[in-house]
Amino acid sequence: MSLQDQLLKAGLVDDKKAHKIKKNKQKQTRQKQKNKLETKDEAKLAAQQAQLEQAERDRQLNQQRKAETERKAIAAQVRQLVEMNRQPRDAGDVDYSFTDSTLIKRMHVTAPQAKQLGEGRLCIIKMDGQYELIPTLVAEKIQQRDESAIILSNPSTEEPDEDDPYADYKVPDDLMW
Repeated sequence: MSLQDQLLKAGLVDDKKAHKIKKNKQKQTRQKQKNKLETKDEAKLAAQQAQLEQAERDRQLNQQRKAETERKAIAAQVRQLVEMNRQPRDAGDVDYSFTDSTLIKRMHVTAPQAKQLGEGRLCIIKMDGQYELIPTLVAEKIQQRDESAIILSNPSTEEPDEDDPYADYKVPDDLMW
């Protein structure tokens, strides 16, 4: 026998009061279950939100790593192109002056190299604090990968302008400044 039945038999509680107590007890259990569901839902939502935030952080981190990897790959390609195509400057007897941003720099080159620089067939590139001479075709490939690498690239003078009134007068390349 339940406690309620015992109290009814003893006459301490009447049927109406027992029924009312039973209803209150059922209401309380329903409320507890509802509150548990709500707290479980809140915890589940918070966990999902944290998971979404973590996924977003991971995606951004992967994007940064990918960009860094691509940047290193481009730098390695530029380095390889320069090392394979640089011109030797061992016995440079001519001072060739050029500008690196706001500074005027000098480089010892041979006479044919100075002429090629003036004609636009050679370019000067800065790599690891050193200046190197490379052919213009290679410089164009490097410029496609990294525009800031080229220091000096003279325009080619092979095709004269048809409207140029001074086309018949050639400017000497051996002017030093």
